[in-house]
Amino acid sequence: MIVVTGGAGFIGSNLVAALNARGHDDILVVDDLADGRKCLNLADLAIRDYMDRDEFIRRARAGETLGRIDAVLHQGALTDTTERDGRRMMALNHEYSRDLLAWCERRRIRFLYASSAAVYGAGADFREARECERPLNVYAFSKLVFDSHVRARLGQAASQIAGLRYFNVYGPREAHKGAMASMVLQCDAQLRETGRIRLFEGSHGCAPGGQRRDFVHVDDVVAANLWLLDHPQVSGLFNVGTGQARSFNDLARAVIAWHRRGEIDYVPFPPQLAGQYQSFTEADLSALRAAGYDRPFTTLESGVARYLDWLAARRS
Repeated sequence: MIVVTGGAGFIGSNLVAALNARGHDDILVVDDLADGRKCLNLADLAIRDYMDRDEFIRRARAGETLGRIDAVLHQGALTDTTERDGRRMMALNHEYSRDLLAWCERRRIRFLYASSAAVYGAGADFREARECERPLNVYAFSKLVFDSHVRARLGQAASQIAGLRYFNVYGPREAHKGAMASMVLQCDAQLRETGRIRLFEGSHGCAPGGQRRDFVHVDDVVAANLWLLDHPQVSGLFNVGTGQARSFNDLARAVIAWHRRGEIDYVPFPPQLAGQYQSFTEADLSALRAAGYDRPFTTLESGVARYLDWLAARRS
């Protein structure tokens, strides 16, 4: 059995879909369905069972055995980068993950988990090295603290532990995320509603819409997870992005090109994001490539078109 925490969420449900495509449906999905809309991400997928997030960690902390488990794909987290409740963030992202890892280590269960490029903050060097990590908010801090815990465990772990630092992920099954959904989905919705796309004016030394991020399609994120699942001898922290920063203007133009219509408006940069915004991210893929991962990543234009095709098919 494989456990996918956050399995009803964006990346988690795409992992379940990919496991199904491999013929694997012996999957325990763990999640919090307080937002019941997320269950729709699993409606067309096959799983063995579902367990509430709090019940799962209670049983793990109690040392209970849940049957034969080959791997835990830990995608569950509080991902709202504007969250200000640090105690809640640390409880869900650090303490939960730390206790789940300890449970897996005692049983020699492989543990693959979602970290984040947010740990790098406003730096310009995106290597998996402590000197490059400068979190700008409590979400990023919660991810970094757990990554640091993992670093201390890697040399003594008896089974695989791998953290994947996701950059800006977009793709199918993210509609439930609302304001935290990718800019691809938001730009598509804006254009369909008004014929125009809103981007930030210039900030952090960038021209209007010139802020640049490493936008990575969810299929590439899933592929990296499955490759690690297929290579249990590989442990460590790994960036998962395309390795190429692209501007928000590039992203908006890709959406406009697919629709064959639309214009871009520039709106004031929100003052509440001052000092907490990454105006540039670009994954350094050296560690992932050195580990043996050689699959190419999807270009922004190709990924946006594929995603918008998927969305259009479900609206028809």
